Amino acid sequence: MSHKIAIASDHAGFELKTLLAAWLRDEGHDVTDLGPASAQPADYPDFGYRLARAIASGEVSRGVALCGSGMGISIAVNRNPAARCVIVSEALSARLAREHLDANVIALGARMVGIDQAKACVAVFLSTPFAGDRHRRRIEQLSRPDIGGWPR
Repeated sequence: MSHKIAIASDHAGFELKTLLAAWLRDEGHDVTDLGPASAQPADYPDFGYRLARAIASGEVSRGVALCGSGMGISIAVNRNPAARCVIVSEALSARLAREHLDANVIALGARMVGIDQAKACVAVFLSTPFAGDRHRRRIEQLSRPDIGGWPR
């Protein structure tokens, strides 16, 4: 199944982003590279916000976010209520992110995973469906804290 995917990084994730974007295109996916265009210093919040906007607008259905650790860019992506970004470093986390959380973005730490592990995570992320059922209510609460009992 082919997906419309946005991919974004900071300078630390630039090389891995470039490799993953090429691989995803070779796999038949429609990939939008949201930058940066080089490995020059770049701020992960700017690119995380771009990716989240692409998800929120419906321009893409899935996203891959990269920075040195995956942490900073994931926080930026998750500032947008339409985005559900989870940091993953192995295939099981990628599968559970989709099955239980209906994650639409995964974040990878370019200093934490190599290209083969990153490809494995992305492949599982793209091929795993959301399980629905008992998880759906919880997913709604993530974007609407007012229905989830917060604040008390």
